Amino acid sequence: MRILITGASGFVGFRLAAHLTAQGHHVVGTYLRDVPALEGVDLYDVDLLDGPLISEVVQRAAPEVVVHLAGLSHVGESWSRPADYFRVNVLGTENLLLAAAGVRFLAASSAEVYGAVPESDQPVSEERLVAPQSPYALTKAAMERLVFAAGGIVVRSFNIVGPGQAQNFALPAFASQLAAMSQGRQERVLKVGNLSAQRDFVHVDDAVEAYEVILQQGQPGECYNLGSGEAHSIEAVLNRLIAVSGLSPTVEEDPTRYRPVDLPLLRADNRRLVELGWTRSRDLDWALRDLWQAISAREAGEAGAHIATPV
Repeated sequence: MRILITGASGFVGFRLAAHLTAQGHHVVGTYLRDVPALEGVDLYDVDLLDGPLISEVVQRAAPEVVVHLAGLSHVGESWSRPADYFRVNVLGTENLLLAAAGVRFLAASSAEVYGAVPESDQPVSEERLVAPQSPYALTKAAMERLVFAAGGIVVRSFNIVGPGQAQNFALPAFASQLAAMSQGRQERVLKVGNLSAQRDFVHVDDAVEAYEVILQQGQPGECYNLGSGEAHSIEAVLNRLIAVSGLSPTVEEDPTRYRPVDLPLLRADNRRLVELGWTRSRDLDWALRDLWQAISAREAGEAGAHIATPV
C-alpha cells in the first residue's frame, strides 16, 4: 500500500513511518525543517500552509491512504499562539484535503476536543458533543469538521507517551529533570505544575498499531478514540516515573507550569477501536521505562559531550 504520512519527523509519525515501512508498505513522509532519519521512506520538506507544494507532493506520492499527523499540538503553548495554531491545524489541513481529494484520509485529533466531561459521563465516547476549552482544542474541533465533510476518518488520541516525545510535554519534562539530577546537573528539586488532573495514557507503539488498524479497517466518516480506557492522576504517574528513575527528589510546585485551563479528567471509551481488532500490548509502566531509558541515555550523552569539550 502507498501511504503518505504528514509529520513523519514527529513523535508518532516517525515511529509509524518506520513501522509501516517494515511491514512492506511504500511510505512517503513530510517533515518541516528537521530531516528524520527514516530509511526507505521518501521524504519531502513541506509547510502545510504552502498549498501548491502540498498538491505537488501528493501528486508525486500518489498515495492510497493519507495519515495526517502534522500540526501544532501543545495545549499550553496554544494560549500564546492561537493564530498560528489556527493557520497550521485548520488552514493547513484544508490545503491537504484539497490536494488529496478522493484519497482515503485519516487525521489525528485529540481528546481535548471533549472539554470538561463530568466523571459520571466517563469514560467518554465518540458520540459526545465536543466542547473545546483551549485554542488548541478549538482548532482540532474545527479541523475535524473539515475531515468529516470530506469523508475522512478522525482519530482522537488521549495521552500518548514513550521515547521520542518532545520535552515540552509533562512526562518527558519530568524525566528530563530527573535525568539531569542523575547526572549531577540539577539539584534534586523537581519542578511541577498541576498534578491533580487525571489522564488516559497509551504507549506510542500501541498508538502506532492503532493507526495501522484504523487505516486498514476504519470506516469513512467515523471517529475513533485512541486510549487505554484507564485514567491515572499526573501525581500517581510522576511517582511511578520517580520509582523507575531510582531517585528521591523533592517535588515543588511551579506556578509558571500551570495552564489557564486544565481539564480534570479524560478517560477513553475505546470499544469502537477494540472492535476493529486493536489491543493494547504495553502498560503504563512499560511506557515510563521506555521514556526514562531514552531520556536518561540522551542526558548521559550530553553530559559526556560537555565534559569532552575543551574550554
